[in-house]
Amino acid sequence: MQLYRRVTDSVEDAVLQVHQLEPWVISARLEDNREMANLIYSAITSLDGYVADADGNFDWATPDEEVLAYINDLERPIGTYLYGRRMYETMVYWETAAQTLPDASDAVSDYTLIWHEADKIVYSTTLPVVSSEKTWLEREFDPEAVRQLKAQATRDISVGGPHLAATAIRAGLVDEYHLLVNPVVVGGGTHWLPRDVRLNLELLDERRFDSGVVYLHYGVVNRSATRP
Repeated sequence: MQLYRRVTDSVEDAVLQVHQLEPWVISARLEDNREMANLIYSAITSLDGYVADADGNFDWATPDEEVLAYINDLERPIGTYLYGRRMYETMVYWETAAQTLPDASDAVSDYTLIWHEADKIVYSTTLPVVSSEKTWLEREFDPEAVRQLKAQATRDISVGGPHLAATAIRAGLVDEYHLLVNPVVVGGGTHWLPRDVRLNLELLDERRFDSGVVYLHYGVVNRSATRP
């Protein structure tokens, strides 16, 4: 399989025997004496905190060239994307974007390459098959398997979409939040965070863009999400 790389047979066998991990967990390259990979939740939101409005639209969140170039730099270190069905069906567009956008800008072309190079894990009970390379389909989200993936990965991991992210947040798995806030208020829709958790965060970075978008980077102080 495509993701089995730089893993010795002896280490792979040992991990499988002790942890009984799924094959996509073994795809993360093992390396001694290093820190655990971060699980990062990235979202593009309105000022009132929605990733989509009440009609499901998010065209107001389309980044311009300056913002997309910055997003590319944030995404470049990511080795694996975790998606739910809806987010995957939105993002799989990038599998063929190079063919459908022959005159794409530099930032768009760069993002296409970044997305192609990363591994993807899709969690869905209804999706019959995946339609992109380097992609696994899992029927349920197993927090312990994701913890093992974090322990073994040599690159950071990204969780996409508010529903899957909410599950990861409640399990205490998310380490960092990358938030791009757009200068628009939509009044309702799909909120980027679950309503039933409380987290203590520290601001690690921030940036303003000419379009009025503001980037906020937070790290988690307490690793376990609690109910308010």
